[in-house]
Amino acid sequence: MGNRSGVLELAVLGLLHEAPMHGYELRKRVNAQFGWGRVLSFGSLYPCLKAMLRNGLITADPGTPEAGRRPKIVYTITADGKDYFAHAMHEAGPSAWEDDTFGVRFSFFGRTDPATRLRILEGRKARMEERLANFRAAMTRTAERVDAYTLELQRHGLESAEREVRWLNELIDGERRQQRPPDQHQPPIQGDSR
Repeated sequence: MGNRSGVLELAVLGLLHEAPMHGYELRKRVNAQFGWGRVLSFGSLYPCLKAMLRNGLITADPGTPEAGRRPKIVYTITADGKDYFAHAMHEAGPSAWEDDTFGVRFSFFGRTDPATRLRILEGRKARMEERLANFRAAMTRTAERVDAYTLELQRHGLESAEREVRWLNELIDGERRQQRPPDQHQPPIQGDSR
């Protein structure tokens, strides 16, 4: 799932899981939900849809024609597509927390089991902490040799990574609280001798 077409496939299956859509609507939703507005074109989407049709993950049916226009093809996820999506959402290896994949997987976390969500969040946090260490090392090495704008760009990268690590820590804490048995949700009251 680490390659770009695999990520697009996952995004399309997740959206089609919600409702059938035609190609233009799919492209619009992918761009809006995942921020691929400048990157995703019909030249990327339609080959992905054709491959998914060949693999039996989706079906394509002509929609209702509009006045003076040809009917839009409506894509629907199949049972095999739902199974494939469920299996892909359960995978929690390193590709799940890479930049290209994490946002798509996170947007469908509602369909992911808690243990898998936690593994992905912890993996993403480790990746971002590694990135933080690299930013700090680069800033230390290059602070005296770069101009003010390059230094600001490095500082921006550092601050963005720090913000994401804080956010991930909050999400991880929330997942862990949800996974505790009900009697462990409340910490003991200080001074309670019971």
